[in-house]
Amino acid sequence: MTMTPEMHRQEPQAPRVVVVGNEKGGSGKSTVAMHLLIGFLRAGFTVGSIDLDARQGTLTTYVTNRESYARRFELSLPMPIHQSIHLTGQEAGDRNRLDDAVGGLLAECDLVLIDTPGADNHLSRAGHTHADILVTPLNDSFIDLDVLAKVDPETMRILRPSHYSEMVWDIKKQRGQRDGRSIHWVVLRNRLSQLDARNKRDMEGLLRDLSRRIGFQLIEGLCERVIYREMYLKGLTLLDLREKGTDITLSMSHIAARQELRRLLDALGVPQAAPDSAEAALPSAATG
Repeated sequence: MTMTPEMHRQEPQAPRVVVVGNEKGGSGKSTVAMHLLIGFLRAGFTVGSIDLDARQGTLTTYVTNRESYARRFELSLPMPIHQSIHLTGQEAGDRNRLDDAVGGLLAECDLVLIDTPGADNHLSRAGHTHADILVTPLNDSFIDLDVLAKVDPETMRILRPSHYSEMVWDIKKQRGQRDGRSIHWVVLRNRLSQLDARNKRDMEGLLRDLSRRIGFQLIEGLCERVIYREMYLKGLTLLDLREKGTDITLSMSHIAARQELRRLLDALGVPQAAPDSAEAALPSAATG
């Protein structure tokens, strides 16, 4: 799906739901979710967000930090309409609350983004069923690859899809039977090493093979950088660093990170403003 400002103004399309999901924790899901949220907001969309990992509440805390930072520095930062849903153990009730939340937000927003827990539970699966686009951040390591596929350690060949891949496959079939709509699955290689190591090349080969076998789009995500931890405490994203009044001084590492984010947003079809001269002149990601 490629979204354009014209789609936003004329609204000929139904609202869409983007789900950020991976059963394994520590993959950078909430960082990716927040950057997508602000990317959509700065592209002119009205955006709702739902945190299904309310117990840990990383995305909710990120949004709260953003609201506090904007008040403290008197900034007009774009904000999503945010909700969180707690897992109660009552499956039917949890699903109904999620359905109501998604329906309510779609009634007033162009797009809804759902951040799911890093665990398999009925609320996470229910969140996945709403996806028009499913974004799965995956750390660039063989430990994390296990969530998608089992790999023969001797031959480095894929033996079979793993539990999460099978769950997504089942949900895609259920979605088609329910309303005839498809789920576009994107696997995002996240927290990439900035070195061209053998592990990185092997991971790319295996993921490209797997993408052909089970049907997902493979794109590169964000490198591991200290700036993401700093921005989380302030509720900021890379897209906010040109905002007048913030207390972060841009460095070459920040500009390189913004370049990575642009590639990610481009791959997902998010319209963006043209890069500034410093970013456009940067040939490759800087370290830091």
